[in-house]
Amino acid sequence: MNQPASLPLVESLLDAPLPPSGIAWLDAARRENLDAFAAGGLPDTRVEAWKYTALRALGQRRFIAADASAAEVEVDRASVALPGVDGPRLVFVNGVFRAALSDLDQLPTGLSLQPLSQALAGDAEPLRFSLSRHYRGPGDAFARINAARACDGVVLRVATGARITRPVQVVFVGAAHEADLAWHLRNVIEVGEGAELALVEQHLASGAPTQLATVVTDIEVRTGARLQHTVLQNASAEAHLIRHTGLRLQAQAQASVHVLELGGALVRHDFKVELVGDGAQLHTRGVFMPHGRQHIDTQLAIRHQALDTTSDSTWRGVANDRARGVFRGAIVVAPGADGSDANLSNKNLLLSPSAEIDTKPELEIYADEVKAAHGATVGQLDERSLFYLRSRGIPLAEARALLTAAFCRAVLGDLPNDALREHLSTLLVEQLPGT
Repeated sequence: MNQPASLPLVESLLDAPLPPSGIAWLDAARRENLDAFAAGGLPDTRVEAWKYTALRALGQRRFIAADASAAEVEVDRASVALPGVDGPRLVFVNGVFRAALSDLDQLPTGLSLQPLSQALAGDAEPLRFSLSRHYRGPGDAFARINAARACDGVVLRVATGARITRPVQVVFVGAAHEADLAWHLRNVIEVGEGAELALVEQHLASGAPTQLATVVTDIEVRTGARLQHTVLQNASAEAHLIRHTGLRLQAQAQASVHVLELGGALVRHDFKVELVGDGAQLHTRGVFMPHGRQHIDTQLAIRHQALDTTSDSTWRGVANDRARGVFRGAIVVAPGADGSDANLSNKNLLLSPSAEIDTKPELEIYADEVKAAHGATVGQLDERSLFYLRSRGIPLAEARALLTAAFCRAVLGDLPNDALREHLSTLLVEQLPGT
């Protein structure tokens, strides 16, 4: 069941009128999704996908719909820079495109990168399939409100055969504001046949904003294309960030995804992958590290739909203080997806007796000649390893940090960008208690 539409959060998200786009099919899709959100409200814990993530407290909050000052609010340009990432950049602050913080000069041949608002002002028809989508699942409330409210975002296309050698960076900044804001972004990304792209997605805070942000991303990787996607989420400790990512891999396409979840008060990521072409390959690596009273929920769903497809997923979770982590890893091998090879591992550490991690591996196989394995563990640091380090004169807090850092760094080892990998490793260490 869903929570009633009379909740303050739902009312505040429905209050403002929908901005007209002048595009008939887009206005109709926005209205239908808004009506569906009004009718369904928020999911509660009786919805299986939200079993471990309660929205009671968030449901009592109100957020205003827009930040009129987002185009001028001061953000340190250096804060969006990342080591090893020196390519084109697109930056949004509180859901608004900021040209001065972006770098769109001299785009490489074969790369098209622009804000969604500009793409809609031109030829909107290529975006129709993504933007006219209707979300009908019982847990899709935030995707519905995003489909209704998002007026900007990223439109990125790589032409057939193009190899974009420098990483492309998209940055979403939540900046402090006198009121609680809700903002929404919609991203459409396509990697053409035989093309290659390294994409870095960054979520960060300027100040300590109390916000609700929804980000929906559709990624299509065409036949024989390759995508290296790195996600760094370090939002404000008071922010509520809800993301929905859909990734489709065509025949012989390859995608490698590294995710680092560090910030936010309530963070939710629905990551759905479809391997729809023969020989498609997916590799995902992720770390979520909640502390304090943070709640980080990752819902990874992988569906093998074609012959000889491969998925390999390794995720780590570390929870401290009174934090809670949630991880659901679901693999479905559909009828006809013979020869599929699927592997998923989720290992978790609890650094405090008050911390909690809920993990739920799922595996459904409806095809023949399939290799598949999944597993999940929740435990504490190995006492023998701690004893060994302490016997060498290392203080307890430092020994715990060393072992935890090694546990997490295992998922970053195959990230090809050396400078970025070292930076992410440093961020992990800084997050650990006792460092």
